Amino acid sequence: MTSDDKSMIIIGAGFAGLAAGIYGRLNGYKTEIFEMHSQPGGLCTSWKRQGYTFDACIHWLVGSNPNTSMNHIWQETGVAKGRKFVYADEFYRAEGADGRTVVFHADPARLEKHLLEISPADREPITDFIKGIRMCSKFNFPSDKDPFLTRLRKQIGTFLTFMKYGGEFKKWTTVTGEQFCNRFSDPLLKQAFREIWIPEFSMVFLFFTFAYLHQRNAGYPVGGSMPMSKALEARYKSLGGIIHYNKKVARILTSDDRATGIRLVDGTEVFAGRVVSAADGHATLYDMLDGKYLDPATREPYEKWPVFPSLLFVSLGVNRAFEDIPHSISGLSFPLKEPVMIADKQRERLPVHIYNQDPTLSPEGKTAVTIMLESDYYYWKKLSEDRSAYVSKKEESASLIISLLEQRFPGITEQVEVTDVATPLTFERFTGNWKGSFEGWLITPENASTMMKPMSQTIPGLQKFYMCGQWVEPGGGLPTSIMSARRLLKQICREDGRRFSANH
Repeated sequence: MTSDDKSMIIIGAGFAGLAAGIYGRLNGYKTEIFEMHSQPGGLCTSWKRQGYTFDACIHWLVGSNPNTSMNHIWQETGVAKGRKFVYADEFYRAEGADGRTVVFHADPARLEKHLLEISPADREPITDFIKGIRMCSKFNFPSDKDPFLTRLRKQIGTFLTFMKYGGEFKKWTTVTGEQFCNRFSDPLLKQAFREIWIPEFSMVFLFFTFAYLHQRNAGYPVGGSMPMSKALEARYKSLGGIIHYNKKVARILTSDDRATGIRLVDGTEVFAGRVVSAADGHATLYDMLDGKYLDPATREPYEKWPVFPSLLFVSLGVNRAFEDIPHSISGLSFPLKEPVMIADKQRERLPVHIYNQDPTLSPEGKTAVTIMLESDYYYWKKLSEDRSAYVSKKEESASLIISLLEQRFPGITEQVEVTDVATPLTFERFTGNWKGSFEGWLITPENASTMMKPMSQTIPGLQKFYMCGQWVEPGGGLPTSIMSARRLLKQICREDGRRFSANH
């Protein structure tokens, strides 16, 4: 690869890296992607075990509605081409020990009626929740347009919407899921709301999620994560892009405070006019660049901001159709007969995601089932010092979870045909994601301003180096990763005095 300004090395073949490659090629840049894993997708991935497919990522895809601007991006990048989406009427259901069940319906009117029937005394937080959903239905977010503040200046419609709802919008960015949960008097509602949202996350994003579901703009793509990642790869390759798999980057090479290329772990050096990291942010800044270009602003997130939790991820192939379980976006949870220690945490309830809405993930009449439990990275890191102890704890955790599922689904123990266990170390090994997190930064009241004014995609003191993906887009998720790459290529085109194009 040459080192002229039209050549570009991209680190990482996740959604952001592949999208950067696509938009780079669409705008005449020579691009090569270097990926540590043997396949594309990064965290947007799945794997096959004995006829079952276990998915670690997608529950819904924002922008599935063809009439939205986000869908336009999925079309540009090839993700939506030929994709079938299914829409569930339920987001999640939380079963109580008292026989009651909270069902989070996708339809706000139905949801409001249901929640009020459960607890009339909680009318105030219920009403606020429904109002928040309807407010967020008014905003075109995410969008293929410029960042929010830029659009506010350019587009009269966006401006008027913000004038009407801006105060409420700002208020809810400062309220966390935990704070909102504590407003409920009914213990089941309090528990249910705590389960559907990460406690530190800003409530405004839960409103947006339900707004998308209501608008049928958050469908589940049949086939799950990997077909979408493969579609991005195919789109990139069709444009002449090059991908190198099983090539881990050890160093970003610099000369006179300018990025010039990369050095792989095998010692190979590759040079280009620009270097883009769509890889893990911490590894990029602290390892590949040796922490050399860390000013206080760049360092702050890594020292202060919370990241998405790491997970114990147990996948089961079950010889059962689960026809009695309604299709859902995120599954259900049920109370355990008594608290149980699973790995590093005591659990009183068990969440379970039953993929009965997607028959492509399992043999006929059978179902893929996943259990995602927050679990401490450092607990598993310590365990891994003794390989046998690590493996034993994985097996013990899976066996215990199966026995607990028996409480809710009698007979399931004998029906489990395949068991697969991933820990935070598994996510770290295959994706490099910091602390084994399953995404990037959480959006909290402390960093919610990034919605209005995005984080910088460059770092001070280093020319011709850029970042894209979830470590410069708080909130994580596939849409923000793609948009981050698109925004970056617009910036690079401006630097070169070129008109950005998304057409081919």
